[in-house]
Amino acid sequence: MITKDKKQQIIADHKTADNDTGSPEVQIAILTGRINELTEHFKVHPKDHSSRRGLLKMVGTRSSLLKYIRNKDLDRYHQVISKLGLRK
Repeated sequence: MITKDKKQQIIADHKTADNDTGSPEVQIAILTGRINELTEHFKVHPKDHSSRRGLLKMVGTRSSLLKYIRNKDLDRYHQVISKLGLRK
């Protein structure tokens, strides 16, 4: 689980305006942080299937948000992908 301080840091790094907390870029960054932490959790606990379901839901949500950005503005999409290190 992401701590409050880490979440605030992610929001500060990816916000597009001063009081931006819910733009697609911020949501994708937060989901990516949670997904990365859960993948580390599964290295230690490989039989935790209930958390795996939550991970798959988060991956689907992130995919939907990325698809939304890609359809709205391709340059923003490429910025988000490169900044987060997704899609090698």
